Amino acid sequence: MSCNLKAAPVRVRGFSLIELMVVLAIVAVLSAIAISSYLSYITRSKVRTAQGDLVALSLNLENALQRQLAYPVMNTTSTADTETGLKGWHPAQGKDFTYTVKSTAAGYLLTANGTSGRLAQCQLTLDDAGQRKVPGDCGSITTW
Repeated sequence: MSCNLKAAPVRVRGFSLIELMVVLAIVAVLSAIAISSYLSYITRSKVRTAQGDLVALSLNLENALQRQLAYPVMNTTSTADTETGLKGWHPAQGKDFTYTVKSTAAGYLLTANGTSGRLAQCQLTLDDAGQRKVPGDCGSITTW
């Protein structure tokens, strides 16, 4: 009596190396797009906050005009000088932008300059006539 035992076929389950590489490539492409979009969003957010800081600064100067019938005369070179010259104003984006004021009794020019990273070339200006300009490279923001 002989016994013929046949082994059942072995099924290997899992993913091949090619399948794993395709999934990794798709995840890498999606990550690159997501990270780029996120960084752009962060840059726009910081620029918008700096714009708000400039408007708040201009309101302080307009308040001084209403009280004294002239703008305060100043020429600041740093955010600290600007804060000292205009009590009560403190920027929300003090670490990413440097705020300066050039003013005479008749008018002013406010400037926010980016300090580092993607904001290094960014510059925003606001004058006493309400003209808002973006002479520097602030990413996707070209007007305000």
